[in-house]
Amino acid sequence: MSARRAYASVVAAYWGFTLTDGALRMLVLLHFFTLGYTPFELAFLFVLYEVAGMATNLFGGWAAARFGVNVTLSAGLALQVAALLMLSALDPGWSRVWSVAWVVLAQGLAGVAKDLTKTSAKSAIKLVTPEGDAGTLFRYVAWLTGSKNALKGVGFFLGGLLLSAFGFAAALWLMAGILALVFLAVAATLPRLFGKAKKASRVRELFAKTRAINLLATARIVLFGARDVWFVVGLPVFLYGAGWSFAEVGGFLALWTIGYGIVQGLAYRVVPRSPDGLSAEVPAARLWAGVLALVPLAILAGLAAAPARAETIVVGGLALFGVVFAINSSVHSYLIVAYAGSEKVAEDVGFYYAANATGRLAGTLLSGLLYQAGGIEACLIGAAAMLALCFAVSFLLPRDAAAAAAVPAE
Repeated sequence: MSARRAYASVVAAYWGFTLTDGALRMLVLLHFFTLGYTPFELAFLFVLYEVAGMATNLFGGWAAARFGVNVTLSAGLALQVAALLMLSALDPGWSRVWSVAWVVLAQGLAGVAKDLTKTSAKSAIKLVTPEGDAGTLFRYVAWLTGSKNALKGVGFFLGGLLLSAFGFAAALWLMAGILALVFLAVAATLPRLFGKAKKASRVRELFAKTRAINLLATARIVLFGARDVWFVVGLPVFLYGAGWSFAEVGGFLALWTIGYGIVQGLAYRVVPRSPDGLSAEVPAARLWAGVLALVPLAILAGLAAAPARAETIVVGGLALFGVVFAINSSVHSYLIVAYAGSEKVAEDVGFYYAANATGRLAGTLLSGLLYQAGGIEACLIGAAAMLALCFAVSFLLPRDAAAAAAVPAE
């Protein structure tokens, strides 16, 4: 099998996984909200999911380089099937404490599964792109990332629909069965040594990254924290509290994520390109980070000026936020593979997405805590503060290859 066909297999598996991941998020959120869980308790259900993602991205990249992408991808799919089945075994008669513990553990498995799958797919991009072809690399990254998020949006809608049509347990069984078929297809088609490095790093070397990757990881933490601080718990609960049904909440978040994914996939068309792949792209990262930092402030100003139209302002503001955030995210996703070394790209990508998971964890916890303390306005204030930091860090990103390759002195 050629490298491109192997990559196509990885992408197809990633798409199948993404549908179940988005649906699972919406299933858990809406199901437990109807059981009377507070916003902070809902956020806590996803804590181990994000913590597991931090560790998995870091060591999953190392595992992919050492054993091959096929191993980490297959492991991710198998663990997701196990997590879905574990959640389906939840008994309504259990105590609240035991129910929360069971869901948190299952979500932890899902977090490991998601980031093993994501690291495998993102690493494969560098492996099939000709060396030095920055334009093709940006296009591949934007397309994969955008299509993934569009499908995640479909998953959100699917989660709300399945919960309404089949109930919690039956929906989980259906998703587990479909994903098991994807697992079997990957096991049968992917080459055994695809993505395996000639020499994998020692574990301690996983933290010895270049200055460029360290800075980009820092920017990624606050970028995704700023999204999830109002998107994970605050926004769905706000919409449900405004009278929206499960299907309407899931459908809206699905449409938002699909639109976000489409913009992300087309971002390479609006971001300036340079022959070296950095001198124009890094300033673009700074520009779009500054624009994004203004969006939550504009929404807050609208809410203060017209509180009676809060629902319309939040929905409209979210649409604008999605467009600008998608461009930011796409530029970041390109820069990590541009900064990463070709030989051990999986390790560098894994380190970067560990930072991504750190930001999601912070945003998830703050989403529930801030919404409980001050509603959607408090969530937006948190988002604005994180985006201001992202904007500041972006000015430290190196614009040339020599500076990007420098490793900080110990």
